[in-house]
Amino acid sequence: MEMVPSEENQFVPKEIQNAADEPRVLCIIQDITSAKTVNERLTLNLPVSTSLCKLHQDVALKAGYVIGTFELAWGHTPDTVRKPPLDHSSEMSLSDAGFEPGGKKNFLQLGDKEGEQPQIASESAAADSSGLDDSSQERLIGPQPRDGAAGGCSSDYSSPSYSYSSILSKSDTGYVGLVNQAMTCYLNSLLQTLFMTPEFRNALYNWEFEELEEDPVTSIPYQLQRLFVLLQTSKKRAIETTDVTRSFGWDSSEAWQQHDVQELCRVMFDALEQKWKQTEQADLINQLYQGKLKDYVRCLECGYESWRTDTYLDIPLVIRPFGASQAYGSVEEALQAFIQPETLDGPNQYFCERCKKKCDARKGLRFLHFPYLLTLQLKRFDFDYTTMHRIKLNDCMTFPEELDMSPFMDVEDEVRTKSPQTESCTDSGAENEGSCHSDQMSNDFSTDDCVDEGICLDSTGSAERVLKPKSGLTFELFSVMVHSGSAAGGHYYACIRSFSDGQWYSFNDQHVSKITQDDIRKTYGGSSGSRGYYSSAFASSTNAYMLIYRLKDPSRNSKYFSADDFPEHITTLVQKEKETEEQEKRQREIERNTCKIKLFCMHPVKMMMESKLEVHKDKTLREATDMAYKMMDLDAAVPLDCCRLVKYDEFHEYLERSYEGEEDTPMGLLLGGVKSSYMFDLLLETRRSEQVFQPYKPGEVMVKVHVVDLTSENIAAPVSVRAYLNQSITEFKQLIAQATGLCAETMRVVLERCYNDLRLLYVPNKTLKAEGFFRSNKVFVESSESADHQVAFTESLLWKLLDRHGNTIRLFVLLPEQSPGTMANKSLNHKTGGDSDASCEGAKDDRKSVEAILEESTEKLKNLSLQQQQQQQQGSSTSDSQKSSEASDFEHIESPTQDANTSSSVCVAVDNRELENRIQAAGGASGGASSDPENHFAGEERSDSEVNNDRSTSSVDSDILSSSHSSDTLCNAESGPIQLANGLDSHSITSSRRSKAHEGKKETWDTAEEDSGTDSEYDDNGKSKAEAQYLYFRAEPCAQEDSSWDAQKCLVVHVDKRITLAAFKQNLEPFVGVASTQFKVFRVYANNQEFESVRLNETLSSFSDDNKITIRLGRALKKGEYRVKVYQLLVNEPEPCKFLVDTVFAKGMTVRQSKEDLLPQLTEQCKLHLSIDRVRLRKKTWKNPGTVFLDYHVYEEDISISSNWEVFLEVLQEPEKMKSMSQLAVLSRRWSPSTMKLGPFQEVILESSSVEELKEKLSELSSIPLENLEFAKGRGTFPCDISVLEIHQDLDWNPKVSALNVWPLYICDDGAVVFFRSSTEEPMELSDDERNELMKKESSRLLKTGHRVSYSPRKEKALKIYLDGGPAKDPGQD
Repeated sequence: MEMVPSEENQFVPKEIQNAADEPRVLCIIQDITSAKTVNERLTLNLPVSTSLCKLHQDVALKAGYVIGTFELAWGHTPDTVRKPPLDHSSEMSLSDAGFEPGGKKNFLQLGDKEGEQPQIASESAAADSSGLDDSSQERLIGPQPRDGAAGGCSSDYSSPSYSYSSILSKSDTGYVGLVNQAMTCYLNSLLQTLFMTPEFRNALYNWEFEELEEDPVTSIPYQLQRLFVLLQTSKKRAIETTDVTRSFGWDSSEAWQQHDVQELCRVMFDALEQKWKQTEQADLINQLYQGKLKDYVRCLECGYESWRTDTYLDIPLVIRPFGASQAYGSVEEALQAFIQPETLDGPNQYFCERCKKKCDARKGLRFLHFPYLLTLQLKRFDFDYTTMHRIKLNDCMTFPEELDMSPFMDVEDEVRTKSPQTESCTDSGAENEGSCHSDQMSNDFSTDDCVDEGICLDSTGSAERVLKPKSGLTFELFSVMVHSGSAAGGHYYACIRSFSDGQWYSFNDQHVSKITQDDIRKTYGGSSGSRGYYSSAFASSTNAYMLIYRLKDPSRNSKYFSADDFPEHITTLVQKEKETEEQEKRQREIERNTCKIKLFCMHPVKMMMESKLEVHKDKTLREATDMAYKMMDLDAAVPLDCCRLVKYDEFHEYLERSYEGEEDTPMGLLLGGVKSSYMFDLLLETRRSEQVFQPYKPGEVMVKVHVVDLTSENIAAPVSVRAYLNQSITEFKQLIAQATGLCAETMRVVLERCYNDLRLLYVPNKTLKAEGFFRSNKVFVESSESADHQVAFTESLLWKLLDRHGNTIRLFVLLPEQSPGTMANKSLNHKTGGDSDASCEGAKDDRKSVEAILEESTEKLKNLSLQQQQQQQQGSSTSDSQKSSEASDFEHIESPTQDANTSSSVCVAVDNRELENRIQAAGGASGGASSDPENHFAGEERSDSEVNNDRSTSSVDSDILSSSHSSDTLCNAESGPIQLANGLDSHSITSSRRSKAHEGKKETWDTAEEDSGTDSEYDDNGKSKAEAQYLYFRAEPCAQEDSSWDAQKCLVVHVDKRITLAAFKQNLEPFVGVASTQFKVFRVYANNQEFESVRLNETLSSFSDDNKITIRLGRALKKGEYRVKVYQLLVNEPEPCKFLVDTVFAKGMTVRQSKEDLLPQLTEQCKLHLSIDRVRLRKKTWKNPGTVFLDYHVYEEDISISSNWEVFLEVLQEPEKMKSMSQLAVLSRRWSPSTMKLGPFQEVILESSSVEELKEKLSELSSIPLENLEFAKGRGTFPCDISVLEIHQDLDWNPKVSALNVWPLYICDDGAVVFFRSSTEEPMELSDDERNELMKKESSRLLKTGHRVSYSPRKEKALKIYLDGGPAKDPGQD
């Protein structure tokens, strides 16, 4: 068809020549069948005489769909009544159908037909050739063979690659997939296999659910029945399995547990047998899947044979025998090895009941009966004893499409001809899991205890057997469950042959596709090339894991039930499910046409509010505004006509556009399609009645303008201005002048492109886009006649003010109980130099309030600022190096390397020190004598951890001031080029300007303190490091509404976050009332936990606005010192970990010295009067007691120590027995099964790591005879609590090892918990009531102690199906 351009420059079909003069109809079609096409528009310009049938044909051609598989409906109508879809077979003209000609737009929507997506034209040809409509396909069990396809396998599906054929829709395959909930592929594979088994499906349909007897939600057979009905009749591509798993008693967490498909098969069959008791299906599983085998041992001397009969549901076949380098090549070879007998000789001889002695014997298996459905499990998962890991064997193992089992029936050993007592083989059988035969993998299994169930076979047994002819033992393969992945995890899917057409299909979760015999052969495993012994390691990880064969027996082989064959209750169920599906379809239609919008509103009272607005796509903007108005509860605040909806960008806080004149436009059209995921933002904007809404046009950018006043050093709140990216800087300044009233000629505009990245906009003709403007921007403007305009921007007062503004944060500081002046007897450790002593003396009798100090401090800083500014202007002709050493008005650095003749710097430093000394004196430094800075205050406050014993901070580094030394060098006086805290570097103008400001200075970090793990506040010369560093700092009393803390004890501190902790503490001295060496800084986190900050040379760069800090009195750490938290270990208390005190340990101190320092603190603060020989310090790892520290151990040499370290203090009942590091201290606890009680902890000191010594010590302790004593290592964290109902079975009792430091014990350090018991003591017999009562008590106890944990996160969760609808809700269980 020839194409011509339409009015919208899109190509449309050109109609016949005589229609050229007709009025034309412009049709705009929106494809809403999928998320990918919802924003696309198809445009057709057709004559008004065009029929609806022709319209559908043209749309189908342009969209690429098959006509008749989609619906065309009106996109929106003036009223709210939805019109029915247009008839695709009607000959009615467009004008008669209501289309408007003359250039008017006629909006149509292309949607799904009856819930099914349209067929793509290229994929529909083959489907159309079958000549089947939807109604006929619904009655089919599976797809019909294609014309010319042999056996349903056409060459169309063969492919040289490993990938399967293209995924076909349900209309082509006839089958429905199953949705993978998360990791339920193993379940989907088994369910599809059972569904494709005619005998199982038909039997399930014949079972009728009695709703009065059972809840349908928990009925496993009923939910399987529903699932099978949906798999057979649903029009969906895939259906959910959540109802089935819910009937198993599983919750959502089970969906994230992958299990073995063979294990699931066993568990599910057991559950079905339980549910089907006393019904016709009671023996269904056994009839279909159960076989029998004989496990025998035959004496080679007299021919006597002992045997037993076992049943099985599947046959596990070994892939590679234990210790062998070659795997079995086929299923037949593995079956032969399965029944191959082995000889018991030498030490493995068998005791013959007839010979009354040990004799050589032959042990093996014989099949007695094969099931109708034969299941073979290929044992691909093994254990590598070299690496001690599970592995998967990917070796090639072939399997036939038809398997003849007759060769495996008459296998007898050569003794058969010699012994009249030997019984001949019967016709069928296989091994069940857990049978006692050797699995041909290890000789360790050959000595089996189960073979001595001697039953002498005689001729009476043979009369009971009915042999099948060997020709009747042919099985046909119909299901291959494939595993792709490793032993650690992978993916399951099923390849299943339909019994209705013989076609193979791949059921891979929700995808069902046709495959060929070549695809089945690719699941054999192995690789194409020979790689020798390591072939399995390089083989494909996708291979068959379970095979299911069906016996070829025309008398028993069933066909699938068709809809006509359904029992009455299934027909009712089908109708019920159809109605449910229709209801879901209608709901999906509503959902599909609902726009989901994230709604914001700047409420006049409640400030910014956020909500979710759902509106139908046909609702107009006016109606949506009314809905949003009511949702935001604006009735009492603003009238409706003062509100409007505008498009909003939440991330950039940007108003994109307004919708003037589009109040009656449908929301679907306004938003550009249905928005179904709250990814579209609208703002409900309000105005006062006298205001007028400003139009927001697409393409505009929003700019927040902050006006800067250099005189008052104030930065005003932002004013919003909208501009275009193609505007010049000159035009932009005119816009700002109109909005702010400033003079455009003297205006300086600074753009903050990102954090602390300032750019002066000085090129008049440069566009905003070229300067880096985006949707939302922030600028600072200043317009004055000051000389600051003549200074380079990075040296100007404006830059310094903005730099300070960008780096200043607000902190809330909680002061200690002692206010300034109350510590009169504790003099401050004043800085030496200048006139500090004189100022201190002068301030003794002139004590001022905090407010007065703040006011004087601020005024002084302003004077210093003006003085330095004048000095900088006078020295503008000096070199760059001299400029860089001058002090700015916001940061002064006194460096030891500075010239002595830099008089201005010295002067400012002296003035600052003098001011600080006056503040300190006014804050409470009365008395001329200065105290020792190391003096420990008698009134030192206890830390937060002392107040709350339950709070543990051991696992968190207390110093979280900054991420690293290298990224926080801003406050270092002598640093080189400076990095920003947020990682910006040379890409930012900030980096270069700061490099310029610090040019010529070298970095002098004190690395010794970093290496030692602590930072001293004083350098090696005794001079305070913080003395020489000054950055912006301003403090003011806290208003009550600003903080939840007590306003009288709280300060609001505005500080440059590049300041070091040392300088920050020194600035706080006048408010705390003591020297910075005599108080500690704790950072408060969201959960109110407090962690001490101790690294004095790091900055506050990790702090942000409104962070909280607590000040506590107490001596700060010196070089080589560590703050240590001491906890008491109470092994037999409900809470074994009790906080005692905070103390300080030093590098080089011995353990005994630390105990000598610690005991007086314990006496004073905890009222504990202890003897030094009756206390022990030991390692604390969370709540676990560890290594015992001996008195002669030295910290940092023998014992590693770190900041905020934690140790246990243990009170001993007798003098210390631990004298050497070769000894081992173990905590033991006796378990008494007869009383169901655990005894108290008792310590055992071992001289070696010998198991024998441990048992001897426990025997002495408990009087249990050594030969009857059993022990097990406790699991989890101390005290290794475990329920008394589980301890007897769950622990690994009496491990077969001789040393404690090997697997599975691994007891290599002090503090391990060992349970022990007597093997002769039988567990108490409990009634059900007693057990339930004990279970409740144990759950409550374990819940209180918090030790009900999952001990091994790597342990697989056991697969269980709960017949009562779910597991018992144990309140103590995670």
